Amino acid sequence: MFPRRFRHIAIEGPIGVGKTSLARRLAAHLNAELLLENPGSNPFLPRFYEDRKRYALPAQLFFLLARSEQVGHLNQGQLFTPLTVVDYILDKDPLFARLNLDEAEFRLYQQLYSGLRPQSVAPDLVIYLQATPDVLMERIRKRNREYERALHEAYVSELARAYSEFFYHYDAAPLLIVNSERLNFADRETDFQLLLDRIREMRGAREFFNLGA
Repeated sequence: MFPRRFRHIAIEGPIGVGKTSLARRLAAHLNAELLLENPGSNPFLPRFYEDRKRYALPAQLFFLLARSEQVGHLNQGQLFTPLTVVDYILDKDPLFARLNLDEAEFRLYQQLYSGLRPQSVAPDLVIYLQATPDVLMERIRKRNREYERALHEAYVSELARAYSEFFYHYDAAPLLIVNSERLNFADRETDFQLLLDRIREMRGAREFFNLGA
């Protein structure tokens, strides 16, 4: 039986790590409401991958507005939704801003973030998926999304490092850190069941799942 204390579960990690695939699989398994970030809806994202400096601010603000609106709706429905799975946490939004914006843009972003960020309840569980930049790039190339074709490995490496630093200090919710390099939750039932078992066994505020470790 799945732990009743985990009613709001967030899946996180850098691009290409498989967070959306896992969120879909977990939501279907638990018959939960699924809330997805949907980066492909951001009209500035393809141009951002081609020219980070020029399009970082509009891409970042689009994401901030969309994420804030989604989290606001989630807060309104929490009393009526027994279980929710999402593929992001709003707290990670400044991670991208610090990585991509210059000093003046970041100050503007901070003002907007402070005003737009809804007061949200922390997830009951955050699952942070990790993988090396090489593995991330391999997965990104394999899924072959048009708007990701201009994505550079240097940026993916920066992003993976930023995620690692962010979650090193993260303590807002119970955290399960998963090395996903040898795991395929979308296509391998045994891998998915291993993860479910690991979640059921969680007792501490920060735990690790590394296949073979």
